[in-house]
Amino acid sequence: MIRIRAVLGVPYGTPAVLMYVLPGVWIALVLVVAAVAPDGVSPLPALAVAPAIACVGSGQRQCVLVSGVIALVALVAGLVGQGASEVRERLGTGVAVLAVVALCFWMAGRRAGLAAELERTREIAVAAQRVLLRPLPARVNGYAVAGEYLSANLGARVGGDLYEVLATPYGLRAVLGDVRGHGLAAIDSVAALLGSFREAAYDEPELTGVLSRLDRSLHRHLRQRSCAEHPAVADTESQNPVAEEFVTLLLVQLSDDGKLETVNCGHPQPFVTGPYATGERPRPLAVGEPLPPLGLLDDGDRAAPAHHGVLLPGQALVLYTDGLQDARNASGTFFPLPEAVAAAAATARIGGALAAAPFARALSAAALRHTGGRPADDMALLVLLRDVARVPLRNRSAALSGTPRR
Repeated sequence: MIRIRAVLGVPYGTPAVLMYVLPGVWIALVLVVAAVAPDGVSPLPALAVAPAIACVGSGQRQCVLVSGVIALVALVAGLVGQGASEVRERLGTGVAVLAVVALCFWMAGRRAGLAAELERTREIAVAAQRVLLRPLPARVNGYAVAGEYLSANLGARVGGDLYEVLATPYGLRAVLGDVRGHGLAAIDSVAALLGSFREAAYDEPELTGVLSRLDRSLHRHLRQRSCAEHPAVADTESQNPVAEEFVTLLLVQLSDDGKLETVNCGHPQPFVTGPYATGERPRPLAVGEPLPPLGLLDDGDRAAPAHHGVLLPGQALVLYTDGLQDARNASGTFFPLPEAVAAAAATARIGGALAAAPFARALSAAALRHTGGRPADDMALLVLLRDVARVPLRNRSAALSGTPRR
């Protein structure tokens, strides 16, 4: 019902029952006005509006037919004791009611077909988007994992931001990035980068090797897109891509004992929160001097060493894109991200321990409230929580071979 009403443009807040009773209310109102109207004034032709109300309100053929029958019954019931002129007038109104019923019956069927087609299209789009931005595993190598995504395009689940978390022979590896621009126009670059990361994360022993693979993949993708958009430009490896695009990116590697490695390419600093963090308040993770964004790197940048650290038991690493950091409300006030992270962590505790999924949901909901439900840019966040109670892999060889655990 909600999906049909969305197609018809009926507000979601309108009670469903009201949509069905409105035609009857209209017919009763017309009959009351007819009873008190002075001689020579007949509002009965307005009964023909009832099937149209049923068509717009409910969008169902049954409601159109029922409202038409009720209108005709009201007309026939009033014929008793009427003169010839009144009978002719009511017969004319009855013909008008039948004509409107026929038209609205066809329109309701047409709209039901369009609604079904739209629903099938939505299902296909959702399936395609889930293949691109796959649901995250709840746990990887003893780390609880959760992610949230808010697209700037209404109805889309994927835009210009990307994230992925994988169990690899080198530990948990994660990526979170932001393609220049937002929304549907950036999806092709997101697809290219995610496909490259899902291969490189298993093959490359060092994060810098993963970074090099991603950078080459982005350049190759931009060259191919440039040749498609500008056929006169030759597609050669030595030629710089015509398409100007870059990606801010954060690569993370977490070993089973909490050792942390990061490579930051122009991305916002992640937060660390949880036990042993100063004063239980989130603090930015020191990731050293960030490299240029992906697509603008040179050979020296690609070979720069990763930054090392430790994530202690009970601590959570919060990665996010600048869409979350730069979100504004109607008055132009920026989203208070550190305070929101602290508030979300305070509410997302189960048995006194921080829980990754409620934490991510609470932070995402706070950002959505701040923007009034309509973010101006894509927002993505990723929570990697090192559990206090370590749960070992049931099948370590599966992770080492790259086979997903069940």
